[in-house]
Amino acid sequence: MKYHLIAIGGSIMHNLAIDLKDLGHQVSGSDDEIFEPSRSRLEEKGLLPSEIGWKAERITEDIDTVILGKHAKEDNPELQRALDLGLTIKSFPEFITQMSKAKTKIAITGSHGKTSTTAIAMFVMSRLGIDFDYLVGAQIEGFSKMVKMSGADILIVEGDEYPSSCLDNRAKMIHYDADISVVTGVAWDHVNIYKTYEDYLAIFDTYLKMRTEEDLIFFDQTDKQLLKLVAQNSYSCKRIGYFPLEVNNKGDVIWEGTAYPIKVFGEHNLKNLNAARLVCEQIGIQTEQFLGTIKDFTGAAKRLQLIPTQSGQIVYKDFAHAPSKAKATANAVRSSYKSKKIRGVLELHTFSSLSMPFIEHYRDSLSSMDEVKVFFDPHALQMKGLPDLDRAAVQQAFNHPNLEVVSDSEALKTYFSTLSSKPEDVILIMSSGNLGGVDLSLHF
Repeated sequence: MKYHLIAIGGSIMHNLAIDLKDLGHQVSGSDDEIFEPSRSRLEEKGLLPSEIGWKAERITEDIDTVILGKHAKEDNPELQRALDLGLTIKSFPEFITQMSKAKTKIAITGSHGKTSTTAIAMFVMSRLGIDFDYLVGAQIEGFSKMVKMSGADILIVEGDEYPSSCLDNRAKMIHYDADISVVTGVAWDHVNIYKTYEDYLAIFDTYLKMRTEEDLIFFDQTDKQLLKLVAQNSYSCKRIGYFPLEVNNKGDVIWEGTAYPIKVFGEHNLKNLNAARLVCEQIGIQTEQFLGTIKDFTGAAKRLQLIPTQSGQIVYKDFAHAPSKAKATANAVRSSYKSKKIRGVLELHTFSSLSMPFIEHYRDSLSSMDEVKVFFDPHALQMKGLPDLDRAAVQQAFNHPNLEVVSDSEALKTYFSTLSSKPEDVILIMSSGNLGGVDLSLHF
């Protein structure tokens, strides 16, 4: 088959391109910007476009399917050419569903913890020799790519609530038709798409209404808003709540009187572990097997990832960007380092986090940290068509006594140099961006 991927540089899209080529298909693609690591990985597979940008002439009548990434806009010349030719056009979640012949479909949804929960289940299944297909939003140790579509009997996907493409405004998770689902929590995000919390909540309401009597939903019972939503009797699917796994003072999981060591920490990760345990139980993995295997799991990339440092200083990098994620991550580090100073950086990078009305939701989210720099890159504002931020207003919104807002990468470099001179302190860097191009390896 011949496939062309518009917006091939995306984290999922470039992995899908690699997987399709590994399956023996003819694959091409395009994008107007491709960053690392997508660029190097595509180049290694011979899939990097010879020229950056959109070219209508790339679209030919012999293409079987055009796969459309969310980054592409409606006026994209390649998309317009594909429409003119009457080619089959699919968003990647549509395509994944079409390609999947899996007998059991598992979707991990929710506002936070999706990647980690999916990664935990994938890690355990892989270690126990279970064959499965997958789609996950981060690189995981032991997996060479983030997408695999082989027609295995099990498919596990990270299903997010962001729209599928410029031609399909449905949330990606809507497409997957899951037999088993996890909803990790609900916290308003993507304010450029969902203008109110009620709009955002409606996506999960729709998802739950689509589930049948045979379908099973696991949900975080500690999330009051989610519990209120799931408790409605209008849903026909089976619903089971979960809590964090119990741990002892060493941080080991306690299950039926036996201690099982784990490497991840924090209440949010204990909930992710329990959700993944419940999912694995549905495909025949006993809890003792699960806990005995998970001891070697260190986390998905950029999810409380311990960065190697020259001095041995403890430095964590995390993908946290939304208020609920930043709070959970900061609290997790504090729970493990009660007597140490915790300093670090939160980068505002997403559309939501760069919108002043939404920034108010960060209030007190970083209170467990001793000192914080909140960084935003003016270029990110320009790319998203957003007005400049008032740094004093941002600082006031966070309500933290030792917080400073910076928008200059040079100031960020200076701060990192200061942090590296405090080897006794724990450093936490939270970002879904690139920190203004600052190379952390030069500072730690």
